[in-house]
Amino acid sequence: MAERERQHVRVAVIGSGFGGLGAAVRLRRQGITDFVVLERADSVGGTWRDNSYPGCACDVPSHLYSFSFAPNPEWPRNFSGQPHIRAYLERVTDTFGLRPHIRFNSEVRGLRWDGDALHWEIDTTGGALTADVVVSATGPLSDPKVPDVPGIDRFPGKVFHSARWDHDYALRGKRVAVIGTGASAIQIVPAIQPEVARLTLFQRTPPWVLPRADRRITAVEKWLHSKVPATRVARRGLLWGIREMQVSAFTKRPNELGLIELLAKNHLRKAVKDPRMRAALTPDYRIGCKRILLSNTYYPALARPNVDLVPAGLKEVRGSTLVGADGSEAEVDAIVFGTGFHVTDMPIAQRVIGADGTTLAEEWKDGMAALRGASAAGFPNFLTIIGPNTGLGNSSMILMIESQLNYMADFLRQLDALGGKIALDARQSAVEAWTRTVQRRMERTVWNTGGCDSWYLDANGRNTTAWPGTTAEFRKATRQVDLAEYEVVRPPKEPAGRSADARAEVAA
Repeated sequence: MAERERQHVRVAVIGSGFGGLGAAVRLRRQGITDFVVLERADSVGGTWRDNSYPGCACDVPSHLYSFSFAPNPEWPRNFSGQPHIRAYLERVTDTFGLRPHIRFNSEVRGLRWDGDALHWEIDTTGGALTADVVVSATGPLSDPKVPDVPGIDRFPGKVFHSARWDHDYALRGKRVAVIGTGASAIQIVPAIQPEVARLTLFQRTPPWVLPRADRRITAVEKWLHSKVPATRVARRGLLWGIREMQVSAFTKRPNELGLIELLAKNHLRKAVKDPRMRAALTPDYRIGCKRILLSNTYYPALARPNVDLVPAGLKEVRGSTLVGADGSEAEVDAIVFGTGFHVTDMPIAQRVIGADGTTLAEEWKDGMAALRGASAAGFPNFLTIIGPNTGLGNSSMILMIESQLNYMADFLRQLDALGGKIALDARQSAVEAWTRTVQRRMERTVWNTGGCDSWYLDANGRNTTAWPGTTAEFRKATRQVDLAEYEVVRPPKEPAGRSADARAEVAA
């Protein structure tokens, strides 16, 4: 009875961030209403719901960091903050009528491919269901990574990750340690520095930081973008075009980035007068190897008298004393980890069991790989949004998401065209050919040659995260599904005589 009552849908989407909501909009616009969006939290927003730390904002201009099919002429700033981006995603949800499709508090605990029924069995904290197609849009920045620091479990104060900010804990007057110097940390440090008694920043590797050309968008601009849509389109096109022209320096000619390094060094020199601190904040790798960060307030905050820079990682915790890899010590009341996410080892991969009974994590043990960033061999009718090698170092991920939505839409069209109960499974040879091409192009990129160890690289040192080309190239590569790259999977045939025997048994 339980099996009969289990809901079946044509498509199950996992996650309600940009990728999941975009997939839901695309499904509805394609006339598909038999789908659900499985969300582990109680609201939409993905990483823009989870990351609510002080100072949180996007480092891509708002008019480019939004859906092309859902423009927002009311963005308040060039680089809008987390509250505005989250509010935008809430509006998208309501504007396109997505809420009836969303199952909140339904974290996916497991997915298993049923090769006989040709569908996915899905177990969630909100109940079980089955789906013909699964679209995983959990995103790479969804599961925080916290290092296993010796002694951290005996720290008497407060500990939390930047993506799980404890807003009930007041930092005012406290001694606070921030661990890490990535995109989150450089926003947190200047936001909390004025109110804490002492701030200690543990820096394993200094980032390259450029000025942030942020400003309030005027009422006149908003009016023009609302009343004359062509101005909005032109603004978005200009932002996109500038970033497309930058790609060759990142992917083919990293030495051309030297001028950008000079700009970054000048930015540092103007804000930090202490030569010892300036030397500690100067990277020894090529700019762009790690993500280039944008801030006008990070360096000035570090130069304030209540801030200590530890140019080393956190080695251990002894009670309330933090010990750096350089032997330095700091007494603190709270620890904030700005240490990133499980990007190349996404937890969802451990929960997906494919046609051969192996998990996606096992399939990816030597490195993530998926055909056109979407399809892994042995996992029929399973698509990933922001999959392997779809990340960007200088532009908007929304552009890549929309390209993958095009691919998803054509994938479903191909299933309809083939007709009947079928599935599409990426051929291993096609996945390998695509991966070889991507990795060959990756060899010349700044991410592989720049001399740094970044979150773009997996445990084997392979870049399975970034896309080594322009967004236009990726759009072309994902415009439609090439059936030659897939195996058409049909229901298993019954043994000879079985149907007749079954009919006789029923008749009896």
